[in-house]
Formats: sequence, structure tokens, C-alpha cells
Amino acid sequence: MTDRRLRIAMAGAALATLLAALLGIGVRATYGGHAAVDEPQYLLTAISLWEDHDLDVADELADERYRDFFDAELPVQTSELDEGRQLSPHDPLLAVLLALPMGLTGWVGAKVMIAVLAGVTSALLVWLAVRRFDTPVVVAGVGVAVLGASPPIAVYGQQVYPEVVAALALLTGVALATGRLRRTALVWLALSLTALPWLGVKYLPVAAALAAVVLVRLVREGRRRTAGGLAVGLAGSGVIYLLVHRLLWGGWTVYATGDHFEQTGEFSVVGAEPDYIGRSLRLVALLVDRAYGLVPWQPAWLLTVPAVAALLVAGTSGLRHCRAVVAVPLLAGWAVATWMALTMHGYWWPGRQVVVVLPLAAVAALWWIGRMPPRAQRLALALGAAGVIHLGALLLDGWTRQITWVVGFEGVDDPVYQALRPIFPDYRAQGPGFWPLHIGWMAAVIVLLVLGARSVRSQHEPGEIDRERTLVP
Repeated sequence: MTDRRLRIAMAGAALATLLAALLGIGVRATYGGHAAVDEPQYLLTAISLWEDHDLDVADELADERYRDFFDAELPVQTSELDEGRQLSPHDPLLAVLLALPMGLTGWVGAKVMIAVLAGVTSALLVWLAVRRFDTPVVVAGVGVAVLGASPPIAVYGQQVYPEVVAALALLTGVALATGRLRRTALVWLALSLTALPWLGVKYLPVAAALAAVVLVRLVREGRRRTAGGLAVGLAGSGVIYLLVHRLLWGGWTVYATGDHFEQTGEFSVVGAEPDYIGRSLRLVALLVDRAYGLVPWQPAWLLTVPAVAALLVAGTSGLRHCRAVVAVPLLAGWAVATWMALTMHGYWWPGRQVVVVLPLAAVAALWWIGRMPPRAQRLALALGAAGVIHLGALLLDGWTRQITWVVGFEGVDDPVYQALRPIFPDYRAQGPGFWPLHIGWMAAVIVLLVLGARSVRSQHEPGEIDRERTLVP
């Protein structure tokens, strides 16, 4: 019966995520087209792989193959290499995955493919929360369905970016790393870790964080030879990554062929003179920025703050290696978005830098919510429902071209979002009243961390929790 309930919950969460993503395909990325900004680069590379079996997009650009999904003039991103070659400054694995659907059905098929993978991610997330973290089935199923049908997951569930695919690769690695580390599991774990930088070099720190946790666990279990083999295998995949990029892109990363980095060099992608102290504001801004934060669009993400604190201090012996597998990559991903990303206010939908680790934040939140009394669970559900409503308003305005996913979304006709905007700081303007709001939210985050840590110290072991507890009376 329990297995059947789990399968139903997984299917329900996957379906909710898939439908929400598919509905978003009808909304333009910008007023210039259904795929814009970096999306055309991935799609053009996918076309090249399908038709020419290479990564050179020079002929696709010359023939304006982007006109099917972008009406305006395509911004220049690629530098011209020897013999007129042009390679997109984006890692190629997403384009490889999209080559078949793009070749057979065009840009809509490519977006449907990403939506399907978003649904698979939600299904895996439900399984992980229930099997590895003892979350009640209904809590996991309903919670993941709500998050999957809300921004930013629903938005990136159909946009042609590697965020959701990277989240799936990372979540797969976490699912393997929280189980028995047999030889087959370690092989698949190595493959999932290897996939992350091929989706985007920005995911390398997250992959390294998960690898480090697994290696430490193997050493503590006395499996030093296995740990050494895994380390050598991952190092070998890293060498291959560098050699391929040096050979094809002419640098150590794909940014070597980026038009924007010709003068400043490929490593200026993190900023020519980065202000790391100033970027520290993002520790809170990634959550509560008025336009680009997670919480204004899905308030339930605020619950991840006390949830992560609770998970870190929980005394449950069965969670000790599992919580490190979740927490360390999550913190690594948040650190990358805070200090390494050039900006968090880019030409994209909010939350792009942290989508890869949001499923890990969701695992912590679902585990914590599963330990709550029913009344508190219903409050969490109400917060999550607000995000679904926000998505509905965005879809309605997007279908009528009043807004797009990249431009104008802050003006969405959503009375709740518009009414609550003034309570969130605007980290772009930092005008009058900014610092009181920022300090207030920073204090709120600290309080939530403390409350989360204190909430589990008097809790029972997970085995004593009613696994059938639900979100309804």
C-alpha cells in the first residue's frame, strides 16, 4: 500500500510540474520571440548537431535559422575562430540532449523535452524525500507538486537553459549518495557528477561539493581504495573536460569564444573587478529581492531557511550522512550564486543561479514540514498556494503578451504580488528605505535559523513519526 501511495505521489507531482511547464511555452521569452537571450544559442547548437554533426553554428547564424523562434536581430555572442568557425560560449550537453527533439519537432519539441525532464525531477524529489528522509508521502507529493507548479521551477521547466537538467543530474547524484555506495551506484554517481560541468562550468563547485562528501564517507567507512578509484575517475573526467575545451573552444572554458570576453579574458565571467563584500548582500537578496528573489514569487521557499538549520542540527543518527549530502552541495550552490555570479539581476527570470540546488532546499523543507503538526502543515500549504496563484497570473498576462518571462514580469496583474512588493528590498536601486528593509529581512533570516535549529531538539526519532500524517485534517 505504501509503495502504491508513493508511486501515485510521484506521478502526481510529475504531472503537476509537467503541465505547469507546458502552459508556460505559450508565453514569449521576450517581446522579440519565444526563445531569447541565451536560448537561441542552445537551439542553434542543437540544430547544428542534428544536421551537421558538429558544434559550429556559423552557417546557422548566416542562414538566420533563429527566425523560427526569435523575430528580432539576434545579439552577437560568439567570436569568430579559425576558418570562420563559431562555437557558442555555452557548454554543449544541453544542446546534445535537445538535438533529437529540435531536429524532429523544432523549438516547441525542445521545450517539451525540458518540461518532461522537469517532471522527472519532481518525481525523483518525491522519492528522495520519502525514502531517504522519512517524509510522509502526502506531504512530499503535495509539496513537490506545489513547488513544481510555481516560479521559478515552472518557468525554467520550459525555458531552454540547463538549470532544470542540472538540477536533475545533481538530484540523481544525491539519491545515489544517500544510499548504499555499491560499485554500480558509484559509477552512476560519477556520471551524474561528470554531467554537471558539461551542462555549465558554473555547476562545477556543486559537483565538487557532492564528490567531497561522498569521498569523506568512503574514507570513514574504511573504503580508501574505492575512494581513491572514484577520485581518480573524476580527476580523469576533469582532464578530458579541459582538453576538449582547449581543443575546440581555445580556452579552459566555453567563455573563451564569448564575444563579451575578448578583451577581458574568459575568467572575467565572474567580473573584471568583483566586489565580494558587496555581493555578500545576495545571501539574503537571493531570497527576498523585490523582483529577483525567490520568496516574492513563491513564499514557501522561506521555509527552507529554518528547515536547513533544523536538518543540520538534528540528532537523528539515520540522517547523519544524508544531511551532509544535501546540505553541503546546497550551501556550495548558494555560495556560487552569491559570490561568483556576475550578477543576480540579469536578463532572465528570477532565481536562475540557484535553480540547480532548489530541489535540495526542497528536501530539507519537506523533511521539516513532515515533522510539523497538521495546523502548521496547512499554513505551509497556504504559503505554497500563493506561488501557484502567482504563476497563474503570470500565465494569463503572458498569453496576452502583456508581459514576457524576461521583460515586464514585475508589472504582472497580480494584486497579491503588487500589494506585498513594498515589504521586499530592491537590491538594484537601494534607494530610501532600502537599508531598514534589508536589515529587517537579515534579522528575520537569523531568527528563522535559530527557530529551525531549536525546533528539532525536542523532537522524536523519525521512526516514531506518523508516516501517514497529511496536510489535511
